[in-house]
Amino acid sequence: MKRKKRERARKRLEALFCALVYLFLFLPISVIVVNSTNATTSKPYLSWKGFTLDWYVELFDNSALLESFGNTMVIALVSTLLATVIGTLGAVGMYRYKFKGKNLLDGLLYIPVVIPEIVLGISLLTIFALVDIPRGMLTLILAHVTFCVPYVIFNVRARLAGYDSSIEEASLDLGANRVRTFFEITLPVLAPGIAGGALLAFTLSIDDVIISYFVNGQTKTFPLKVMESIKSGVAPDVNALSTLILLGTIVLVVLTQSDLLKVKRKVKKRKKEEVL
Repeated sequence: MKRKKRERARKRLEALFCALVYLFLFLPISVIVVNSTNATTSKPYLSWKGFTLDWYVELFDNSALLESFGNTMVIALVSTLLATVIGTLGAVGMYRYKFKGKNLLDGLLYIPVVIPEIVLGISLLTIFALVDIPRGMLTLILAHVTFCVPYVIFNVRARLAGYDSSIEEASLDLGANRVRTFFEITLPVLAPGIAGGALLAFTLSIDDVIISYFVNGQTKTFPLKVMESIKSGVAPDVNALSTLILLGTIVLVVLTQSDLLKVKRKVKKRKKEEVL
């Protein structure tokens, strides 16, 4: 009896702990969504005055906020595309080939990840000043690619850890060239790692404040625009745009996961066919 009571108490404590963790994680997100429908017009926009969707309508009249969001999306998409291509090719190259200084290069990949963002921001600002690149959209994209590439490499390389290269050799023996082998054999296997790295790079790019602050020039991103207006409280239209970004992110994750499941099924089916 005592053992059963202890077991029940333990399970209740575990359930309570899990509930508190989820509450801690999702309460801030819930506050943003709720405040985006708050009818209050008095700063700091915290007192509840009723339900309204007017802030979503007024959002499209805020040209400065929409411009900053547009800049953020352009920077995130371009930097994610570049980082994904560079990171994937880099991971495959480091996995396949042996060369002098490989371990050193591998260790250097961790520097953009572990050093404080303010140090990386100052470093990039100094480099752009030395080569006389005007601060703006270009410097923001280059800076974001710099800190996104390592995350793509880490994700793709983790996928390569369990990769059977004999599949490629079989493809080459059957007459396929290396380009066709890469796109039809290697790429589908690496797709989950590439997609994970791309999603992480996209999220990091959208979310970045510190590095963007140093290299933005006159180009304002959404996080920087929010930081400018946060002294008087987060405006409801900012909450509305944040909610739309959240919904878009959820949809993107769901679509990506469904595509990855399809790719995994195709890979498993192909392996079974090869075995037979």
